[in-house]
Amino acid sequence: MCAAFRLTIHASMLTTGLLLASAAFSAGALNVDARSYTCSQISQIIRQNRKVFVRSGFGGSSFRYPPAKCGLGYARTNASFRDATGKQCVLGYACVYDGGSFYNNP
Repeated sequence: MCAAFRLTIHASMLTTGLLLASAAFSAGALNVDARSYTCSQISQIIRQNRKVFVRSGFGGSSFRYPPAKCGLGYARTNASFRDATGKQCVLGYACVYDGGSFYNNP
């Protein structure tokens, strides 16, 4: 009985630690659902918040504004997705993982 209680406590502490760590990791970027806003609204949100993750379907894209602020090992590119009205949005300041970057090669 005591061992089961101890195991439960340890599991809850581990879960809490992982949730706090993931919240701290993602705290810098604002999450936005692409199908809730128009293209111009999403563009304005990115300019105002400077670091945004736009969810579109199962995945999404990370955006930083101004475009030159992509992190080391990331490249700036265009990203396209559909907005709330079904219009195709193309934004030219997405930051994507760059496998060929010097910073990503061991």
